[in-house]
Amino acid sequence: MINATRNWNPVAALLRLPPAWSRLAMLALAALLALGFFAALRPAMLTLEERLGALGWTMFADAAEERRITLVTIDEASLSEVGPWPWPRETMARLVTAIDEAGAQLQLHDIIHSEPRPGDGALGAALAASSGAVLAQMPVLQSGQPVQAGVMTHPLAGLQCAAGLPQTGRYLAANGAFAGIPKGHITPVISSDGSVGKTPAAICVDGEGYPALALSGWLTAVQADNWSATMVDGGGLFGPARYLRLVAYPDLEIPVDSEGNLRISYARDPSAFRAVPAVDILNGNFDPAWLDNVWVLIGGTAFGMGDVVPTPYAGVAHGLELQARILGSLLDGEIPYTPASAGLLLGLLSLAAAFALYLLAAGRSRWSAIGLPAAGVLLPIVMLTLHIQLLQGQGVWLGWLFPALYSPLAAGMLLLLEYSRVRAERGRVFGNLNSYLPNEIAREIAYSLPSSSINARRAEMTLLCADLRNFSAFGESRPPEESAAVLHYFFTRATRIIEDSGGRVHEFKGDGLIAVWDSQDAIAARNALQAARKMQAIEIADMLPEDSPQGLEPLALGIGVEQGSVLIGSVGPAHRRGHVLLGDTVTIVLRIQELTADLAHPVLVGGVAARKLKDEKLESQGHFLLDGLRNPQQLFALPSTGRRTGDRGLKLIHGGRS
Repeated sequence: MINATRNWNPVAALLRLPPAWSRLAMLALAALLALGFFAALRPAMLTLEERLGALGWTMFADAAEERRITLVTIDEASLSEVGPWPWPRETMARLVTAIDEAGAQLQLHDIIHSEPRPGDGALGAALAASSGAVLAQMPVLQSGQPVQAGVMTHPLAGLQCAAGLPQTGRYLAANGAFAGIPKGHITPVISSDGSVGKTPAAICVDGEGYPALALSGWLTAVQADNWSATMVDGGGLFGPARYLRLVAYPDLEIPVDSEGNLRISYARDPSAFRAVPAVDILNGNFDPAWLDNVWVLIGGTAFGMGDVVPTPYAGVAHGLELQARILGSLLDGEIPYTPASAGLLLGLLSLAAAFALYLLAAGRSRWSAIGLPAAGVLLPIVMLTLHIQLLQGQGVWLGWLFPALYSPLAAGMLLLLEYSRVRAERGRVFGNLNSYLPNEIAREIAYSLPSSSINARRAEMTLLCADLRNFSAFGESRPPEESAAVLHYFFTRATRIIEDSGGRVHEFKGDGLIAVWDSQDAIAARNALQAARKMQAIEIADMLPEDSPQGLEPLALGIGVEQGSVLIGSVGPAHRRGHVLLGDTVTIVLRIQELTADLAHPVLVGGVAARKLKDEKLESQGHFLLDGLRNPQQLFALPSTGRRTGDRGLKLIHGGRS
């Protein structure tokens, strides 16, 4: 049982199934392996999917200038001139006032004023006096630190926090001096590789849902008195998991996933966002048109402020750019999303790939050999291209990695199956050929192209020729089925004896056979003589039916053995080859076998082989001039068992002497 389990070959088991079922089973096995591989390496797989999936944005990035949003950056130059961060509240108040006086429609501060400081009143008054301002607050999702600083304000009424929204009890918010200023959260969803691809549309803190900074800016810009929102199902095959709807602005539907996250669009090139250093605003050294009637995002971009994240465009980008992207998508109403049925759609794509691979595998062997490897390479590219097209044209982030992973895996496994099938069929063909032809000829036919030239080699061999005497008379009086049964019995027993003695049957010819041993030494001669003795022990009478004709001379077996040089190989045109064994040794052994009846010895050995059998005490029968040959051949028989020479029943000997 242990050995059977250890030697179990799943491919061999599949090959025993009908071809269609074995291919389907291999495709199903590839799906299971792909699922296991994806689950085992999920973080790395998702990272790869995000990075290559973003090619739909980066390859066709929109470099047109974004005129609705301007970034006011607290960069290295600003820190160098104004001073290190945090700046005095009075300085921030001057910045707010300057932006407002330049005509900004709305200010969104990607800054958290959590600690009370002198000048909070002046900054609060400047923010309240502006045409519109929103401050940042940050619920903490991915940290174990028990942070509760400042006061969280401006939640969205009506949100059910139990309905799949992120929840936390930790936060970093503005201090109470800014409680009257609208706020929005700036908490990103950080992937395992540190990149940011999503942000929660709202986060629940102590049972209340607080909107993202861009949503708070939207509600502030439309001067909404009702900060309420609802979650509704997305619906449809290509719809998102859910929509977030603002009661004050019902026409705006924000697609979110099952966890309440909205995806950040990277469709715009980073150069599309206009940026003005904060120090230039404070010094009045800027173009007022850049701030007139636009939404202004204020935040830190200096590396020392630590607000940097990797993006598809760069290894390092400032967080202010992410807020600009979210705000731009919101203004365009083109927030990318993943369909709720993405798993089903990816499964259908995998099925389509499996169907294409099945057709290739079921086609001609040439199509399988070329088509399956090509499909294994091209299908992942097709899946990624489809994802890019959907993202670029429809803003749909479908995903691509699972069908792209499944396709080459399934193609490789089908190729393995078809290769194993071809090998099994070739092995079956070779086995069938080998049952009719010698091993080397069967191998040549199975594994080589046909040739019209002579393909033969000279070899030193030991030959044995055996023939059933009186078989023609038997066949004349019996049905051919009985003759075939007798020959089958004889050939089966004789073949087993010859192979057990180290030889092989070269040819079944009529009611006889020729066997060969691949050497011309004493060992081969003894093996051939041993096979001859055992063949004589075959009960010839057992081969005959019980109702054999009366008066029919009994069947007997005559065997000749000799050694010498032969030419073995194949001849004939490429479309009809014939295997041949040629040379004087072949003629001699055939004639020796024919003399077994005349000399009344069932086994005769030629002179060359007899010289290698000195220990056998063979008896010389004299020299004979064999038919078709010019040189006399000395023949030997097995030691006599009491028979007299005069009883040998010789009929005619040409040129021989005893």
